[in-house]
Amino acid sequence: MRLRGGGSAVPGRVALAIDPGFLSNAVAGLPLGVIFVSGSNGKSTTTHFVTKILRAHGLTVFTNSSGGNLPQGIASSMLPDVGPDGRLKADIAVLEVDEAFGPQLIPHLHPRGVLLLNVQVDQLNRFFDPARVAGFLATIADACGDFVVLNADDDSLRGLATGVRAPIGWFGVDAALIDASPNGLSNVEDLSGGAPLVPVDDRTVEVVALVDGGARLRIGSEVHDFRLPARGLHYAIDAAGAVATAVQILGVDFRANTARDALAVTETVFGRGELLRNGDEEIEIVMMKNPPSLQMNLDALDEVPEQVLVAVDEGTPDPSWMYGIDLSRLDHADVVTGTKAWQVATVLEYAGIDVRAVEPSTGAALDQFLALPRPSRGRKLMIVNYEQMMNIRRRLGAPGIEGKVNS
Repeated sequence: MRLRGGGSAVPGRVALAIDPGFLSNAVAGLPLGVIFVSGSNGKSTTTHFVTKILRAHGLTVFTNSSGGNLPQGIASSMLPDVGPDGRLKADIAVLEVDEAFGPQLIPHLHPRGVLLLNVQVDQLNRFFDPARVAGFLATIADACGDFVVLNADDDSLRGLATGVRAPIGWFGVDAALIDASPNGLSNVEDLSGGAPLVPVDDRTVEVVALVDGGARLRIGSEVHDFRLPARGLHYAIDAAGAVATAVQILGVDFRANTARDALAVTETVFGRGELLRNGDEEIEIVMMKNPPSLQMNLDALDEVPEQVLVAVDEGTPDPSWMYGIDLSRLDHADVVTGTKAWQVATVLEYAGIDVRAVEPSTGAALDQFLALPRPSRGRKLMIVNYEQMMNIRRRLGAPGIEGKVNS
């Protein structure tokens, strides 16, 4: 399946069918155990950040870098890295886990710590209510005996903190920075006001400013400027969560300068603010996974983009949630494509955004978009859902997502 290209959960599914205890055996000998990363948005990027920081500190880290966060996907990612005894050769495993499947993975992977990023509106056709997601995350947190790292600016995560038995590490964002964000942090709000705020002094890491190319983080009593692979407050929050988690794992061995240097050379996770090239042009890929991810990515735009392609297919079953998005950072779309093209075009037109062409065929739309003259400033922008992101990356000759990155 890997020779064919792209990611696949099939090898992991076969492995678990042959040996239901495969996952437990694989992590049994890890000296520093297993760490989970979960939440509605930012899992892949933050897992990537934590992994890079720990490796820079000299640890051998296994991670499910392909983004497979269900049991079969995690098993697939482990197969190339287990020895003849079926065990991973690493110091620690840092695993992105799906919110709903996280509780099912606990008896197989026995996490000692977890980083929980946020609870946001996501996949209502699957989760029905964000409160269910908060319940899944609470179960994961309750299973971790060494530490739990929580977003101090997420009402749902503050609410579950009272039931956590492990020590809690907090990360967050300066209040003034949240107020300056056009649409805040997009986390689910608790209108009852039941969860008390976390004082600044109790936060291990806090984003205090966005700076050119990254973010300024307060780590304890020190302030450091971090260069990040993509812009935006959501990226800065992911970096803060990753650093706070590294502090919990490394303890006195944590070095802020090492973490800063590690993230300075870290690349984006595929499709999350990724820059691709087409000849002498740069193309930025912005993924619209759900309402908060689209909103935060739009809010992070430096200026109104000169050239825009929007691509949405059946991976987004009902794009009507786009009616609730503040689309004011866009003034037009050059091409709208995918099987949901006409629905998306209708949303854009109702928002007063000029749609210049609708072409349901992704291949034809991509050719049309790439044929546009080079932008006079900036780069071409593609706003895509996950499935279209994978399709377009392949068409542009980008490598598949499966990679031997744990060596």
